[in-house]
Amino acid sequence: MRAGLYIHFPFCLKKCLYCDFNSTAWSGDQLDGYVELLLREMELRQQLLPEAVQAPTLYFGGGTPSLMTPELVGRLIEQASLRFGVEQGAEITLEANPGTLTPERLAGYRAAGVNRLSLGIQSFDDRLLQRLGRVHTAAEALAAFGQARRAGFDNISIDLMHSLPGQSLDEWRAALGQGIALAPEHVSAYALSIEEGTPFEGLHQRGELQLPGEEEGARMFETTGELLTGAGYLHYEISNFARPGRLSRHNQSYWSRQSYLGFGSGAHSFWNPDGLGRRWNNAADLDGYRAAIDARHLPERDEVLLSLEDAVAESFFLGLRVLAGLELAPLKARFGEDALACQLAEVERLLQAGLLVADGERIRLAGSSVIIANSIFSRFL
Repeated sequence: MRAGLYIHFPFCLKKCLYCDFNSTAWSGDQLDGYVELLLREMELRQQLLPEAVQAPTLYFGGGTPSLMTPELVGRLIEQASLRFGVEQGAEITLEANPGTLTPERLAGYRAAGVNRLSLGIQSFDDRLLQRLGRVHTAAEALAAFGQARRAGFDNISIDLMHSLPGQSLDEWRAALGQGIALAPEHVSAYALSIEEGTPFEGLHQRGELQLPGEEEGARMFETTGELLTGAGYLHYEISNFARPGRLSRHNQSYWSRQSYLGFGSGAHSFWNPDGLGRRWNNAADLDGYRAAIDARHLPERDEVLLSLEDAVAESFFLGLRVLAGLELAPLKARFGEDALACQLAEVERLLQAGLLVADGERIRLAGSSVIIANSIFSRFL
């Protein structure tokens, strides 16, 4: 069974004002203990798997995984390889905050086996970084990128955000220009969203966030595609752009409903040996996660066994995220054409409306539809 691996590291130097991820401020004395819990969870998972796993990808996400020392990252890679057969040539990604990196640390990660770096730059404007609550500066981001190159990383992704408080279209255009000038292999470019329970939600409700208007936000989205594709990047998913051959292999497994196993507090997993699949997530609170591992139980919560209807709906709304489109023939062969009747009728309506395009048995978002993709995906739920 091939399954990607995801390791969640929930600690940050401080929580960003917009972030609703499962993360918490780091107290400085939790690293070794948390890594030990991860190693024990791997052992428990291996013992209970119905079959052996081969892992084509391993992804360290967070939080801020670059708070871990290279030695700890190396231990986790070693144990993941031992227990889950991390394949030769696997994509091994580490998310990193530029403010936590040094040349020595980057060289250590590379030596430990990390071969893809995801840098959370977000902005090259110190004013905007401060507004977001980020702990790094623009200068540190630029320095970290150069240090990563010198450490031997030839596969670097950068994250950038638009529609930020007080950000203009010209400022976003300049940020994209700076990102392109670095020549990363991959760019994830996201619009800020106001998430429930975050400090930004409170500020927004009180009218204290000066956000770009809907029309300006749409223009920022369009500008993203224009500049990045013009610079030779393939726009392969709603918010993701890559040089040829540098698409995120790990994230593609999510959109194609391939199996993946998540480790750590709040990590999500999907096990799909039968085409339908089972989803679950780990206990998000550290105490609950630790208690389960100490009792030698897997910390699983909220298990969902997907029905045929669920699996079909997921196949459409996840598959259409990939801008190359979704092949209908394999879905018909897997689920049966009768099971697809509702979705195929919706496809026909969207084709007639010009929101989808068909190339034989492949359907994809029309170019003008990408900006309203979420409303299209909701039609398949």
